[in-house]
Amino acid sequence: MYIITGKMRYYVNGKRLILNEGDSLMVNARQMHYGYAFEQQDCYFLCILFHPSLFGNNQILQEKYFLPFFENTSLEFHHFYSNDEAGVKVGRYLQEVLLLKEDSDSGYELGVISCMLELWSFLIRTDLLSAAKNKSESEQELNIQKDMVSFIYQHYPEKISLTDIAAAGHVGRSKCCQIFKHYMQQSPVDFLNTYRLKISCRLLCTTQKSITEIAILCGFNHLSYFSKYFMECYGCTPREYRTLHEHETLLT
Repeated sequence: MYIITGKMRYYVNGKRLILNEGDSLMVNARQMHYGYAFEQQDCYFLCILFHPSLFGNNQILQEKYFLPFFENTSLEFHHFYSNDEAGVKVGRYLQEVLLLKEDSDSGYELGVISCMLELWSFLIRTDLLSAAKNKSESEQELNIQKDMVSFIYQHYPEKISLTDIAAAGHVGRSKCCQIFKHYMQQSPVDFLNTYRLKISCRLLCTTQKSITEIAILCGFNHLSYFSKYFMECYGCTPREYRTLHEHETLLT
């Protein structure tokens, strides 16, 4: 993640971060993380999802340079600041990836991989990947959270109760709420409905389905509730949102 302009709040496994303009953030695999604009201000950022397999399949290099990072459960993330030398360097690599993607010349994907390998080499040479952060949360609790979120992702169109979500993590309702509050800063039901709204936005922008159809597909059984909740979160009705974004292309 690279912040182009503005400021962003970010959460990784319940830890709160503030990303300022020019900051970069690297989040390790299998972490619970999300971000949103700081105090509802506009924030423009670059987000790169890079699968480890793109670093190559050489077993010797994988074991020496990559697996020690990916398998290090204590290294959840690394925050690079815009006001230090390493942060500036990391930001330049990520900006180069953006330029390669925007140009999209023949073979640009190879250029992106090359750029990411150079970035990784820099991080290893400067010993930045070894600066592991202490993990205070138990591994078991984090796995419970992942199981409950995965359940929501898979079953959001269905009728889901707090009891169902808690059962997915094999915990009680109270513990479920406590874990969600810690890791996601939301209640389980709020997280479920926020995810449903996110899916509804995608359908509004990319399909011609009616508002009622979309509400049902996203797990809202009552159109009035869907419209009310949508208005509270986005400041407009679903129909107005569709009109505002009808000329935009949603990138997934």
